Amino acid sequence: MKAVHTELHRSHDPQFFLVRGVVKRTTEQPERADRLLKGLKDGKHQLVDPTTFGQGPRARIHSPEYLSFLSEAWDAWTALGDSGPEMIGNIHPVRHAATYPTHIVGRLGWHTADTAAPIGPGTWAAACAATDVAATAAQMVMDGEDAVYALCRPPGHHAYRDMAGGFCFLNNSAIAAAHLRQKHERVVILDVDVHHGNGTQGIFYARPDVYTVSIHADPVAYYPYVWGYAHERGEGPGLGTNLNIPLAIGTGDDGYIQAMDVARKAIESFAPGALVIALGLDASEHDPLKGLAVTTPGFRRIGQAIARMGLPTVFVQEGGYLSDILGANLTSVLAGFEEAR
Repeated sequence: MKAVHTELHRSHDPQFFLVRGVVKRTTEQPERADRLLKGLKDGKHQLVDPTTFGQGPRARIHSPEYLSFLSEAWDAWTALGDSGPEMIGNIHPVRHAATYPTHIVGRLGWHTADTAAPIGPGTWAAACAATDVAATAAQMVMDGEDAVYALCRPPGHHAYRDMAGGFCFLNNSAIAAAHLRQKHERVVILDVDVHHGNGTQGIFYARPDVYTVSIHADPVAYYPYVWGYAHERGEGPGLGTNLNIPLAIGTGDDGYIQAMDVARKAIESFAPGALVIALGLDASEHDPLKGLAVTTPGFRRIGQAIARMGLPTVFVQEGGYLSDILGANLTSVLAGFEEAR
């Protein structure tokens, strides 16, 4: 399996992470990509540079106001003269009967769901590069590759149409799915990150053409807390095309594979032409955020279960934070996919 990657991700190096009132160094660091690259090299995957697609793939998913905000944000922030080293909102308005703000501080609050997506001088460039990685992988699958892996950083599945959050700015998995829609009438996004893919769900919640499925730690006690419940099934034309499978905190390999079987049956009923895997590796028993307890052999089983769906597949990297096992877990899931294909 080929893998798309760019070093441009390094321009995004966030520092701030607020955890239960304590400021810590974020776990979404450039070193993540280094460890993932080692996993790709250990699996002997061929690395491919991304194509530059420009704004088109991003504009299929994100609002014009949001893209303008992200592209202008750092210059407007530094022009204030008394701003900090990263952009972190101090307001997050509930949008009922609200007016879209023009001041950069107001726009920052409007377009961020939480404090976990600090914007720095290189964030926009890195986020755009990640969308090019995702769109390139999707294009390669459209052009005949059976499956392609996209090493996207920063990740994307918590990003809504017009809102960043949870380390995410542009929704790479959604962009890959929209790109695949140019060829396929129906596409599925299966999110196997330990966190619910709330941004992806929100983007497609009223659409019947993209089925969103997320297997994740139960949001009763885990981020994002207010999305990701089993009763969230879509709305309007999209009613029935969203499936959430929340798992008890600490669920291990067997419980996860049972959830994969539920997801597979639902996906088969939808009869898609292509599959996007929002590949979080943070369900690992060794992940620092400690939601689920999947082992490295368990990730191999996840890869095998994905392969048995028999669909053209784009793997888009989401979470999976700094641990010694991160690269090995990537090697394992891709190897499982290849051996069961």
